[in-house]
Amino acid sequence: MAMNLIPGILGMAAVVVASNILVQFLLGQWLTWGAFTYPIAFLITDLTNRFYGAAAARKVVMAGFLTGLACSIIGTQIEGEFGPLVTGRVAFASAMGFLLAQLLDVEIFDRLRHGSWWRAPLVSSLFGAMLDTLLFFTLAFSAALVWLEPSNDVSWAGEMLPLLGYGPEVPLWVSLAVADWGVKIALVVITLIPFRAVLRRARADMV
Repeated sequence: MAMNLIPGILGMAAVVVASNILVQFLLGQWLTWGAFTYPIAFLITDLTNRFYGAAAARKVVMAGFLTGLACSIIGTQIEGEFGPLVTGRVAFASAMGFLLAQLLDVEIFDRLRHGSWWRAPLVSSLFGAMLDTLLFFTLAFSAALVWLEPSNDVSWAGEMLPLLGYGPEVPLWVSLAVADWGVKIALVVITLIPFRAVLRRARADMV
């Protein structure tokens, strides 16, 4: 079992590292490139859960969590144009978002594993993605939680702007969260394709 988890652990670590790097690069006004790599973590978790069970999936999640912590620690030591690349508050938000969202994914997938092939990965990843976005952006940027890191000025994230440039006025971080969540949802649906392909390949190898 331990050897079987190595591909999942390495894959999860690679996704986490890539996301931590790519989140530093903007794509338009509302997104970063990291938004397009992070959802692959749900695919890795779900494939591990499908083939090896919930306990194995939790081990892969923990490997990703520890990798993320290491990335955050490194990021706090690197000075960017506006200070450390990763603030303590962002590091906390990222860690909590990843861990709780991935563990929720594992639990929901496990409960739905005996249904149609698409139901468990779709439902678990949708709820996981929603929780991740909600936790990260709220913990990292909400003015109500400024006490998490009083020295970290996130007032820029509270600037009132039209939602995604067109809707009612909301804090900037809300638009960032909505855009991020939209990308996650789209990619969760798209990753059903490789999920199904891996299942078919596994069944073909068993014949």
